Amino acid sequence: MIEITPSVKEQLDNHFQGKAQSPIRVHLAAGCGGERLSLALDTEQETDLVQEISGYTFVVDKELSQNAGAIKIDMTPYGFAVSSEVPVGGGGGGCGGGCSSC
Repeated sequence: MIEITPSVKEQLDNHFQGKAQSPIRVHLAAGCGGERLSLALDTEQETDLVQEISGYTFVVDKELSQNAGAIKIDMTPYGFAVSSEVPVGGGGGGCGGGCSSC
């Protein structure tokens, strides 16, 4: 199950104003310190769970959804923040990119 805050809906309304809507995918993205939940515009796949929320279509891989539990999307001063009931992805502080954690 995915939950969005009112500030997320407002941001999506502003972004898609006058534009065609695409499904919004919740997925694991690589980053500093390991994988984390993130958002991307994408298409619906056969292996996805699909949820309509406030006029927007959210998709998430069924396996990821089972592993993550409830997913919440909120806004921060830096953009969207995606969290889950059960932590997914996680740590491996690799030293391969421009991350300052090394």
